[in-house]
Amino acid sequence: MTSFQNTSKAVTVPSGRISRLARLGSMATGVAGNMALSGLRQVARGERPGFQDLLLTPGNVHRIANELARMRGAAMKIGQLLSMDTGDVLPPELSAIMARLRANADYMPPRQLKTVLTQAWGDGWLRKFKSFDVHPIAAASIGQVHRAMAHDGRDMAIKVQYPGVARSIDSDVANVGSLIKMTGLVPKGFDLAPYLTEARRQLHEETDYVREGQCLLEFRRLLAGSDAFELPELYEDHTTQNILAMSYVPSVPIEDAVSLDQARRNEITAHMIDLLLRELFDFGLMQTDPNYANYRFDPETGKIVLLDFGATRAFSDEVAEQYRRLMRAGIDGDRPGLHAAAQDIGFFAEATARRHQDAIVDMIALIFEEVLAEDEFDFASPSLNQKMNKAGIALSEDGFIPPLVPMDVLYLQRKFGGTFLLAGQLGARLPMRSVLEHWIQDRAGCAARTTEKSRC
Repeated sequence: MTSFQNTSKAVTVPSGRISRLARLGSMATGVAGNMALSGLRQVARGERPGFQDLLLTPGNVHRIANELARMRGAAMKIGQLLSMDTGDVLPPELSAIMARLRANADYMPPRQLKTVLTQAWGDGWLRKFKSFDVHPIAAASIGQVHRAMAHDGRDMAIKVQYPGVARSIDSDVANVGSLIKMTGLVPKGFDLAPYLTEARRQLHEETDYVREGQCLLEFRRLLAGSDAFELPELYEDHTTQNILAMSYVPSVPIEDAVSLDQARRNEITAHMIDLLLRELFDFGLMQTDPNYANYRFDPETGKIVLLDFGATRAFSDEVAEQYRRLMRAGIDGDRPGLHAAAQDIGFFAEATARRHQDAIVDMIALIFEEVLAEDEFDFASPSLNQKMNKAGIALSEDGFIPPLVPMDVLYLQRKFGGTFLLAGQLGARLPMRSVLEHWIQDRAGCAARTTEKSRC
C-alpha cells in the first residue's frame, strides 16, 4: 500500500467488465499504433526494426503504466509484479516509467468513494464517525486507505476496495496475459497458463478483506510482544468483504530509514531477514508481497510497521526443509548437495539439459559465494545483481525454457528478492554467514510452527 503522493489523481475506477476490457483494448490499439509509426520511421531511415525495440519505447511503456494505474485491480497488480526489479533489465528511462506502478496509484474521487461505503455500510454511515477524510492517505492496486476518527476515540485506517475489482479479476488476468504474450518477452515454449491461474487465485484471496483481517490477527498472535515489529489492530465491527478497518499506526516509508546511521539500518535489515526466515522455518506462514509499501517505520518507537496481509500464504514443512538443505549446501560449498536441493525445489527438472542444470547450480553457488565472501555482505553493491543478470541472459540465449516451477517456490523467490532489494535500498551490511547458520540448524522442536495451524 503506497503512501499517497501529489502525482496521484482522482480518477473514477472503471468497474464493469466491458468498460475494463475496452480500456485494455484501447491501450493495446494505442501501443500497436505507436509501434507502427515507430517502425515506419525506422524503415524510412533504412533500419530494420525489431519487435521488442518497437514495443519497449518510453512512449509505449508510459501508456501502459498510466492505463494500468487508471484501471487498478488485477491489471495494475500484475503490472506491479512485472516491474518489481526492472532497473537491471530495462533501460533507465523505461524503468523509471514502470516505477509509477510501484510508487503511486490513482484514487477514487469522493463521490465514487461514498457510493462504495454506502453499499458496504448502509445509509447514514458517516454519522458513525467524528471525522472521515475522503482524501486517501494511501492508494494501491486493489484499494485505498482513509483515516477516520470514531466517536469512541478510535483513530482508524480504513482500506476501501475499488468497485468491480473482485468480479473483474478473471477477465483482467486473461487480458493482461494476452498483453504479456504479445510482447514476445516470454520464452518460446514457456507455458504461462498455470501462472495466470495462480495469479487469479491469489488475487481472489487478496480481495477478500475478511480473510486478510484474519491473517492480520494471526500475525499479531505470532509476533505478540515483539520489540522489532508493530502491527495495526483489526476492528471487526467495521470490516466487511471489501472494507478493512484497522487502527492507524503513525509511521514513515521504510525507505526513509536510509537517513539513519549504519548500525540502525543494519539492525532494521537484520529484523526483516529474521522475520522472513521465521515465516518460512518457524511459522509456516508468510506475507509474500515484498512491496516496500507494506513495510513502514515508526521513528518514535524504532519499530518496523507491518501492513497488508492479503498475500499471506502457508508453507509446508517439506518446502522449509528443502530450502534448509539448499542453504546448508550453499554454506558448505557442497555442489552435489546444491544440485540435489535445487532439483527437489523445482528450479530445474530431471529432463532439463545437463548444461542448463549446471548453469543454474552455478548461479545458486554464485549467490552464496558473494553473500558469504566477506565478514559482512554489502547489500548495496551492484556486483551480485550484475553477475546474476549476465548469467541469466546467457542461460536464456542458450535456449533454456524454465520448467513449471512450484507456486510455493515462486512466492518464496519473490519474497527473498524483494527483501534483498529493500536491504540494498537501505545500504545494509550484515554478517550473512552467521545469520544463515542460525537458521539451518535442526529446529524441529520450534513451538511456533507446530503448536497450532494458522487461522487465515
